[in-house]
Amino acid sequence: MAPMRGILLILAAFSVLTIMSAFVKAASEGVPTGQVVFFRAALSLPIISAWLWARGDLRAGLHVANWRGHALRGTVGSVSMGLGFAAIALLPLAEVQAIRFATPVFLVVFAALILGERFRLIRLGAVALGLGGVMVIVAPRLGGADLGGPALLGAGMALASAALAALAQTIVKAMSGTERPEAIAFYFLATASVCALATLPAGWVWPTPGEALLLLGCGVFGAVGQVLLTASYRYADASALAPFTYVSMLWAVAIGFVWFDEVPTWQTLAGALLVIGSGVMIVLRERQLARGGTARRKLRAKGLY
Repeated sequence: MAPMRGILLILAAFSVLTIMSAFVKAASEGVPTGQVVFFRAALSLPIISAWLWARGDLRAGLHVANWRGHALRGTVGSVSMGLGFAAIALLPLAEVQAIRFATPVFLVVFAALILGERFRLIRLGAVALGLGGVMVIVAPRLGGADLGGPALLGAGMALASAALAALAQTIVKAMSGTERPEAIAFYFLATASVCALATLPAGWVWPTPGEALLLLGCGVFGAVGQVLLTASYRYADASALAPFTYVSMLWAVAIGFVWFDEVPTWQTLAGALLVIGSGVMIVLRERQLARGGTARRKLRAKGLY
């Protein structure tokens, strides 16, 4: 029953977070990206704090042992969020989502380079498949009217956002021994708020009532999605939940079509399938390695390995 609860929570989390992306896209039509990032992060902080307080976990949940790690993760994550939001303003929602699915691919690379994890053959094949999928998505932007235009810029921003998100997750893996997920999420949002506030001189606007509601939606839906995501990992392993994160692609296609009149191209859908396939390969391989490690530990305990 517990794993099923985790699956339902992560399905809800990525559904809510995709709706948040739609609010971001709608708000970005009249509000600068830095301002959108600020409202997304700053409005989420009191909701996350209230959730921790309701759990009786506010003090312990926000305890910090590694300030440098939080600062680095927060800065990298903030830049990733800003680039992702800027890409959403320039590209169809489904296309940005498809490119962002490359995050696990970059995560394998960074884990090998920074954490010293082994770069096995299956992981290498998954990386090649994922990057091939990204090229299928981006290829139409490399010629014709898109060459050098905002759409190509948006694709580059989405890809950079995915890479930086993977770097942020690598930093989180390195911090996992001392820092709680709640603290990592809270201080990331605090850092993002400060970084976004620094864009104020670039020209923020006074939002219309409609834009204010969209900005409020960014913060509320972002916070609710984060709470659901954090809660899901209390009931099931990350490797078991990872395949269900791809529900966001279905939501991106549906919301993009209904709200923004966006029809995904066959290149976007084909590339997304390749990138998703690479992610599933990585998840299955990590699960296999984890089971092998557990079996070896049991044999060692019995003196048989």
